[in-house]
Amino acid sequence: MSKKKSLLEKVPMIRQWQGPKTEKLVRTPGKFGLGQVLQDLEPEATTSLVCGFCSTGCGLNIHVKENKAINITPDTDYPVNMGMACPKGWEALEPLKANDRAIQPLLRKERGGQLEPASWDDAMKVFTEKFKSIQDKHGKEAVAFISTGQIVTEEMAFLGALAKFGMGMKHGDGNTRQCMATAVVAYKQSFGFDAPPYTYQDFEESDVIVLVGSNLCIAHPIMWQRIERNKHHPEIIVVDPRTTETAVAATQHYPIMPKSDLIFFYGIAHILIEKGWVDQAYIDAHTNDYAYFAEHVKSFTPEYVAEQSGMSEDALYKLAETIHQGKRVSFWWTMGVNQGHEGTRTAQSLINLALMTGNIGRPGAGANSITGQCNAMGSRLFSNTTGLLGGHDFANEEHRSKVAEVLEIDTALIPEGQSLAYDQILESIHKGKIKGLWVIATNGAHSWINQDRYREAMEKLDFLVVQDMYANTESADQADLILPAAGWGEKDGVFINSERRIGLVKKIAESPGKALSDFNIFRLVAEYWGCGKMFEKWDTPENVFKLLKKLTVGQACDISGVASYQMLDKLGGIQWPCTKDDVEGLMEDNQRRLFEDHQFYHADKKAKFLYTEPKPVAEPLSEAFPFVLLTGRGTSAQWHTQTRTGKSAVLRKLYPAELYLDIHPEDATRLGIQNGQEVLVKSARAEVKVKAFVSTSVRTGQVYLPMHFAKTNRLTAESFDTYSRQPSYKHCAVGVETV
Repeated sequence: MSKKKSLLEKVPMIRQWQGPKTEKLVRTPGKFGLGQVLQDLEPEATTSLVCGFCSTGCGLNIHVKENKAINITPDTDYPVNMGMACPKGWEALEPLKANDRAIQPLLRKERGGQLEPASWDDAMKVFTEKFKSIQDKHGKEAVAFISTGQIVTEEMAFLGALAKFGMGMKHGDGNTRQCMATAVVAYKQSFGFDAPPYTYQDFEESDVIVLVGSNLCIAHPIMWQRIERNKHHPEIIVVDPRTTETAVAATQHYPIMPKSDLIFFYGIAHILIEKGWVDQAYIDAHTNDYAYFAEHVKSFTPEYVAEQSGMSEDALYKLAETIHQGKRVSFWWTMGVNQGHEGTRTAQSLINLALMTGNIGRPGAGANSITGQCNAMGSRLFSNTTGLLGGHDFANEEHRSKVAEVLEIDTALIPEGQSLAYDQILESIHKGKIKGLWVIATNGAHSWINQDRYREAMEKLDFLVVQDMYANTESADQADLILPAAGWGEKDGVFINSERRIGLVKKIAESPGKALSDFNIFRLVAEYWGCGKMFEKWDTPENVFKLLKKLTVGQACDISGVASYQMLDKLGGIQWPCTKDDVEGLMEDNQRRLFEDHQFYHADKKAKFLYTEPKPVAEPLSEAFPFVLLTGRGTSAQWHTQTRTGKSAVLRKLYPAELYLDIHPEDATRLGIQNGQEVLVKSARAEVKVKAFVSTSVRTGQVYLPMHFAKTNRLTAESFDTYSRQPSYKHCAVGVETV
């Protein structure tokens, strides 16, 4: 027996089965499964894959010794990070080693009872019986799912197709609704497709970089390091109410009043037009509705905007002139814009500035949304939630027919209308219309706005299934059934990052106990549900990727030229679009910027100027609640609800152990609050105790809490953008007092 074969025998692809039905379904190895990696590597060697934390999509080298992944170093050749990594990337293996992983299905046999170990066979039988019973009694739409931006694209597509085409669910949304829905809608309306136009190289090519509601140093530190590589000595402009780490490092900071951003950018457009600092030739050739937009912003005079934003008129003119003088101006935004009550129009106010100054389709330019989660872009195109697979539209008959033909299914199985959004699914639960919910790789009981009301909704369900790496999250605590899932590094597939780069994820470790990859869990569900035949070709992640390629043909996101996983591995990822005609050019330049031909995705190939009258915030300040609560990222060592980063002893040393409240010294003095003192923060929904941190990072009348602690979202208000249905985490009214 060869040494290579004996190694493979020591690491079977998936272990611990309870019956031939289960074993047959889940023993199919992926193309880049651990067995394949070991065949290709020496006993001590290295393989590379894409990080599973944020949307930057860094390349990491995994060092393997004696059949185990033992260490990580950043990949010096990967075009995203070029040898750089943030603290989370260096510690990416630690969450896999945690001793509190979910290792077997857990079932609560009666409401209020304890979760008890169950076999996969029993778990699947209960899953099927409970959800089918709900649908039989209350209708197909009485069961829904909440998905994620954390699993690989092939799994997202499988889940969406299984739930909607196989199980008859109409309603399913993802936690990307919390971070990227605004950008999706803004791009679709303005450009005709959800198309972030940039490549990370633009960070190094701009001479003016405008960062709006983006603490890049903390949230996306590798992107900030790309800015630091910029040889043009750029003006770095930060528009943010807080004096964040990024604002401190900037050359200009505009601490506008919270949620005055739409008014603020209409005011900048007003000055650019007033001064004649626009590219009229570009506007005339490549856009629509500019004249109406110009008329709209006439009322946003410097005097009015200064009053509303808290910035001086001189500051407004300085920013407008800086944009005008720039030769390569890029506008970047993230959650500070997206998570607002009028976030879509705010994002489009930045798109409008790029269009009117001709700063799009060129190196160092663009209106550029920075994504949040590692595979939020994959979710946007392939999750089957906000849109039909491959960037298609559920409401378009031709699109439904195309998808049905590629997948070889009956067109009638594809819903003709869009799903309810995340918040609408929760409201339907409160109203008793949705009785069953399947939650995959997300922790809404921690992260959703007005957290207590979310938890109330979960208690109203007849049956709640949570599928996760860990069985002790806040969401898992409320589950009737927990399905143990593999994590990043324990399965194969692709992520798509902020710059549209498709990067490879590989299986470099075994999942613990009886945990399965989400992909194999979906295969089990299909078989037990009785629709397994529909998914016969969905047998490996790479075969699913081949189906996704076919679905994108003719779309803006066409990836039909990506020949294989090996091609992605060799080139260091590939940005969409990538047709067969594009492949030769990738060998010379693996950077793909959109709109260099100035052709947009509307029927007339032109972009649209979109705008509306600003609206007041949903929850104004009052005598009882006189402070604006701001929320955001805490440190570069923290990630979302800390379910994974909390497993690393190194990362825990890099962030505060307790929730803290930033409060301005003047407000602290007036209220008799000392630094480090325990204080009570109250909103109309809840009150929480936190430690006070007296800091000039916030202005008077404002306070700040990091989002990573569960207490924070007990306070936040249910307010949503009209167009994207994205929650507004960045503004609610609170009071602060000593304990």
